[in-house]
Amino acid sequence: MEETKENYDLTPRVAPNLDRHLVFPILEFLQERQLYPDEQILKFKIELLNKTNMVDYAMDIHKSLYHTEDAPQDMVERRAEVVARLKSLEEAAAPLVTFLLNPNAVQELRADKQYNLQMLKERYQIGPDQIEALYQYAKFQFECGNYSGAADYLYQYRTLCSNLERSLSALWGKLASEILMQNWDIALEELNRVKEIIDSKSFASPLNQVQNRIWLMHWGLYIFFNHDNGRTQIIDLFIQDKYMNAIQTSAPHLLRYLATAFIVNKRRRPQLKEFIKVIQQEHYSYKDPIVEFLACVFVNYDFDGAQKKMKECEEVIVNDPFLGKRVDDGNFSTVPLKDEFLENARLFIFETYCRIHQRIDMGVLAEKLDLKYEEAERWIVNLIRTSKLDAKIDSESGTVIMEPTQPNVHEQLVNHTKALSGRTYKLVTQLLEYSQGQAAR
Repeated sequence: MEETKENYDLTPRVAPNLDRHLVFPILEFLQERQLYPDEQILKFKIELLNKTNMVDYAMDIHKSLYHTEDAPQDMVERRAEVVARLKSLEEAAAPLVTFLLNPNAVQELRADKQYNLQMLKERYQIGPDQIEALYQYAKFQFECGNYSGAADYLYQYRTLCSNLERSLSALWGKLASEILMQNWDIALEELNRVKEIIDSKSFASPLNQVQNRIWLMHWGLYIFFNHDNGRTQIIDLFIQDKYMNAIQTSAPHLLRYLATAFIVNKRRRPQLKEFIKVIQQEHYSYKDPIVEFLACVFVNYDFDGAQKKMKECEEVIVNDPFLGKRVDDGNFSTVPLKDEFLENARLFIFETYCRIHQRIDMGVLAEKLDLKYEEAERWIVNLIRTSKLDAKIDSESGTVIMEPTQPNVHEQLVNHTKALSGRTYKLVTQLLEYSQGQAAR
């Protein structure tokens, strides 16, 4: 089958692992990029909106799709139901909302949840029913698209909730709200809180735990490719054994995002070797131009193949909702990650090619890097200058000559012991878990 933009689109794999509200930004992106017919995107939007309380939005899309000024009767009736339900929930949660809006009253709350529950009951006649009403009200606000209000109420609810399962549900809602409001710093904090709960021993069944890890990694894609430190965070999370096992078992398409992070993140090169092993293991189960690019360079040493994959990678990045974020610069629109990716991809090819050749023809190298001869020469000169690469250019013969380098014993020692502390920590943790398990028996 001939590869097309649609073949590269991971939306059918990603969307089932997201809250339906988190799918809307993806649909907006696909509509803007015109990867699918406009009518198809609008119909899918209505299908999603019918399962939320965002009735006004659904009405607007329906009018746009069918070129009419009238909304269907079922949508009009649904809107009336939503307004009535919202009013009912607002009244039920009113005592607790009034309390939370009073700064002096809120100061009476403590870290002890049991104290808070008793204090609210005795002084303000607020009991479990009103606390539950706050949760339902916050959830309804979220379904209406009021993410700011939902985030505030879900935060307050968690300070009073003593049910672990319901508290986790509220935390997922808070995470989704912060993502949708693009509050990336707060969203990252919430993501780490969810991770801590998922990884705890008190979590539900192992199968449920794996599913929650998969959801977390998918939701995290919004944060990882928008937060300043996100590309380091995605590597630190995905490369952990429990999360990598979940990827390999149920979500190999996530390897695209991990591969991208490795290519653009120079600080995590030491962990790249382990990831290359994963790519080799998953070679037959999942194919993606970005993953295949790494395989061409580091597994097969196929530099012609790598150069072809670079062009495919460019297409993948600009059409991926998480990687293809556009930035307007005057009259131009650019995709910053694409330029960064291509620069680092060329560097990968160059470094690997240089390691296995002593004398390199500049014309051949330009072809491997997908650059014109003059561009390649300038690029290599700048690289030698900035990275202190031990090489020189022979302009007469048009070659790059690599100087033989003796391995630095100190650097070798540092590289071999770099992961030692992590392995020691993992070993100690496993021993402790085993000893606690034995004691429990």
